Amino acid sequence: MEDRQQRILERELYQIEQIRQLDSEELEVEEVEHGHQSSEDDQFDDRIYGGASASGGYTFNTSLASMHSYLGEVEDTHNRLAFLDGGVILHVPLFYLEGVVLFPEATLPLRVIQPNFIAAVDRALRQVEAPYTIGVIRVYRDNDDGRIRFSTTGTTAEIRQYRRLEDGSINVVARGQQRFRLRRRWIELEGAPCGEIQIIEEDLPLRTPREAVGKLTPLKNLSHSHSHSKQPLHGNQDHDDSDAMSDDSFESELSLTERKLHSSALVSSYSSRLFGESTSSDENDEKSKNSLHTNEEVFRGAKRENYNYSVRVRGLRKCPRAYWPYWVYKMHDSYCLAQRLSDMWKKIVGTPNMDALMRKPGLLSFHIASKIPVSESTRQELLEIDGISYRLRREIELLESFDRVKCKSCQTVIASRSDMLVMSSDGPLGAYVNPSGYVHEIMTLLKANGLALIGVPSEEYSWFPGYAWTIAYCATCEYQMGWLFTATKKKLKPRSFWGIRSSQVADDMH
Repeated sequence: MEDRQQRILERELYQIEQIRQLDSEELEVEEVEHGHQSSEDDQFDDRIYGGASASGGYTFNTSLASMHSYLGEVEDTHNRLAFLDGGVILHVPLFYLEGVVLFPEATLPLRVIQPNFIAAVDRALRQVEAPYTIGVIRVYRDNDDGRIRFSTTGTTAEIRQYRRLEDGSINVVARGQQRFRLRRRWIELEGAPCGEIQIIEEDLPLRTPREAVGKLTPLKNLSHSHSHSKQPLHGNQDHDDSDAMSDDSFESELSLTERKLHSSALVSSYSSRLFGESTSSDENDEKSKNSLHTNEEVFRGAKRENYNYSVRVRGLRKCPRAYWPYWVYKMHDSYCLAQRLSDMWKKIVGTPNMDALMRKPGLLSFHIASKIPVSESTRQELLEIDGISYRLRREIELLESFDRVKCKSCQTVIASRSDMLVMSSDGPLGAYVNPSGYVHEIMTLLKANGLALIGVPSEEYSWFPGYAWTIAYCATCEYQMGWLFTATKKKLKPRSFWGIRSSQVADDMH
């Protein structure tokens, strides 16, 4: 554990040094003709911006964005809380966040300014039960009556880093831990919002019951219960097929009485089908004349009938004792679903790579849910799903149907799936906090359409080091959709990209 923490510390120090080098980098003049230099990067008036593009390879270090360096230096709490048992009931301070859905293992930056939430952080830092832990729940406005509603499913977050500033505000970096159900909430005397929560007991990954699809003793072995030899758990799947096609091997499994009955039944059955019922005495006379030929044909036919019958019966006896076919079980196998989801993520999104989590389907489902570029309400739906396989299946459906990004208010198409761009090591969607303490979850896009830019670019408090931001509104309904980020360094690529608020994205992404 100490070695792992030391490696994490060394990596963070290395990334901090990269940020300092980026800030102190001297601008180098590129040797290009003035006639070929585009002036689009410098034009940011109140106009409709049709899209941004980058040429060449990308040079931005995506690990810088995930460090949230805009918060300044923060101190590590050196506290790592053990996971709590499912069903445990706790009293913890609560953070109500609009437009944010926190998942286990996801990073949450906070700029705590309001006195009641400062009191909540202070309470979390000194509480004995679940120290450094807060509860995070999403709040949203009801579309019918406009009232603020509180989600009842949230996630505990452990304060990993924090720093108290001179003005009394606190900068915090927290990490999602476990899902919970909110039982009740109240305000303490010092103003801290608190709640009684119950930790959700997560289920175990579902596996295809292999004993139901080929590894239980086949049905044929049930007839051998009188045998003294112990049957293995696995059926003999490497048997010689010629044995299954042999009349003698089939009949050898029958008793003497059963063999006689079996042979007579085959002869009787085959001969009746061969001749049918007699309709005239002339036909019977004709059959009597050819009796020798007939008997030979009957027994040859019975032999063939016995051959086909033995194959069918033996095949039935070797069927596994499964109620459903294998493909049905595979639909709910958490590991098969994890493999499928990981492959789909790699094809559609690319990074971060999820291969290392395929053997941990539960963790994979939370990682995908925290990074998938969908609307805020859809992410809350994923958080509320109980059952790893169900969550994985829903995420597969979302990736399959993800085609367009639309404005939530007017349904204007802003971008397509091919415009998605990963600008953080956390993935194409992440949480960032502004100087006023408002947390935004944004998805990053290389191109966007139908957006209007307001104001001039600003480098202050930029979430992406080396980029300046400009507020972007939907040109149709004039709701704020996000920001345009433009490079301030000549060698930084992409030259520009968009950050779109997930809270302003429509649920329908077809």
